[in-house]
Amino acid sequence: MTVKDMVEKLGLSIIAGKEGVDKEITTGYVGDLLSWVMANAKAGAVWITIQSHVNIIAVASLINLSCIIVAEGATIDKETIVKANEEKIPLLSTNKNSYEIIKELIEIGIK
Repeated sequence: MTVKDMVEKLGLSIIAGKEGVDKEITTGYVGDLLSWVMANAKAGAVWITIQSHVNIIAVASLINLSCIIVAEGATIDKETIVKANEEKIPLLSTNKNSYEIIKELIEIGIK
């Protein structure tokens, strides 16, 4: 499934990185401790977090994540948006909490 397909199915908002919405999603990962995500998330994963500062883009780029979902309506820094556009990393937003998003990802076949 592509990021674009997931966005449509879950009703997510695309905040930045629209050029990367054709990336394939292979799995999901949830976590807010950046070093833990770097050590454990897999390439191609959709990453769910409440973090919204620019370092999330660096982590996503470093391990080749497909996209980032910022949960719970967390405010996303402007610097983060600019960097996501530069790196072509889809940065998505939702008011739902991480548990709700994980449940929906599983329902649409992302595990």
